Amino acid sequence: MAHDSYWEKEIELLPRTELNKLQLERLNTTIERAAHTPFYKTRLGKRNITSLKSLRQVHELPFTTKQDLRDHFPFGFLCVNPKQILRLHSSSGTTGNPTVVFHTRQDIDTWSNIMARCLYMSGARATDVFQNMMGYGLFTGGLGLHYGAEKLGMLTIPIGPGNSKRQIWFMRQFKTTAIHVLPSYALRLAGLLSEMGISPQKDLTLRMAFIGAEPHSREIRLKIEELLQLKAYNSYGLSEMCGPGVAFECQAQSGMHIWEDQFFVEIIDPDSGEVMPDGEQGELVLTTLTREAMPLLRYRTRDLTCIETTPCSCGRTHRRLARIKGRTDDMLIINGVNIFPIQIEQVLMRIPEVGTNYEIHIDKENYMDKLHIWVEIERQVSTGAPHQAEFLQKKIQAELAGEITVNPEVTLVGAYNLQAADGKAVRVFDHRNEENK
Repeated sequence: MAHDSYWEKEIELLPRTELNKLQLERLNTTIERAAHTPFYKTRLGKRNITSLKSLRQVHELPFTTKQDLRDHFPFGFLCVNPKQILRLHSSSGTTGNPTVVFHTRQDIDTWSNIMARCLYMSGARATDVFQNMMGYGLFTGGLGLHYGAEKLGMLTIPIGPGNSKRQIWFMRQFKTTAIHVLPSYALRLAGLLSEMGISPQKDLTLRMAFIGAEPHSREIRLKIEELLQLKAYNSYGLSEMCGPGVAFECQAQSGMHIWEDQFFVEIIDPDSGEVMPDGEQGELVLTTLTREAMPLLRYRTRDLTCIETTPCSCGRTHRRLARIKGRTDDMLIINGVNIFPIQIEQVLMRIPEVGTNYEIHIDKENYMDKLHIWVEIERQVSTGAPHQAEFLQKKIQAELAGEITVNPEVTLVGAYNLQAADGKAVRVFDHRNEENK
């Protein structure tokens, strides 16, 4: 297959009426498959649903939740003979049964093609050298882009996360042009490059980064682009659908195109479950349209976003998701005020003197919630006059209070003094439910 085929024009530019027709056809095939699983056989049977005549009827289908996957572990959602399973991916299962997702060979091939389509859309080509800094194994992130990059024809370096000096050595030796990396680790890497006196612009050949797997603000993306001198493309995925590749930014960087020939997308009110119109924020709900081993109907992702309503300049007709604001289960309630961690990040990353890491701590003091934010600052501030740091501390407190309507206590720490993880960044530490020691 020629690499230019990943500009799948006939699908990516499909008129909406034809795309909707394709969705309905694939949705009914998915319903038919799902009816063979132990879980959906009962759920669909109770509602006497065998097919839909219109996409508007999708609300008649039952929701599926992560808890459903755990409760029916391990094979309650499987609709093929176990001998057809080629691979499984799984969550850590630290809070009970893990969520396990099965794939047939066709599922893996479809996923690989979706990823190749994503990478090509963002500007990657077979001539690129791709360094994959994401974790491999049960986590879907590393393998998803790995297979897509190889399908596209890129030289692929499956280096995985961590060992930053080794990462940089490979970048220099093999002229890496594209990386797949956690946003927090990209910032950590930029700091090390600065410490080593290595200029991304003069000493490296990086031109693009694919970032995802943890919520991040537009400000974080802009900082990554500035520090590493490249374009950073946002991606979205979850293992319950396939992994990365559910939605991806094109070169216009104006939202993430969700592949609607593969997934049916809805935005619902997280409390009532009612479907919301395009442009309004709510919880993302996804239905697989081509999954062979383990179809999922109206899966509640818990991710908060909205559908962008303006046409994209790239010409693709598949609608776009706005940046994920957070998760319904990540919302912090501080003395009755609802706050999402990403709101705090947006404020911090707009302040030039702020470094690349921060932590949010919540405690109880005199029966009231107390919000503490630890912020790394640039070296020139930490080594400057005391009044400079004091002024910055008050500035951060004021700007945060203006955004989240809660007065936080801000502590400034030196650059790279906060714990940095090779995996997903841990930003929030809620101590309110800890027992007194």
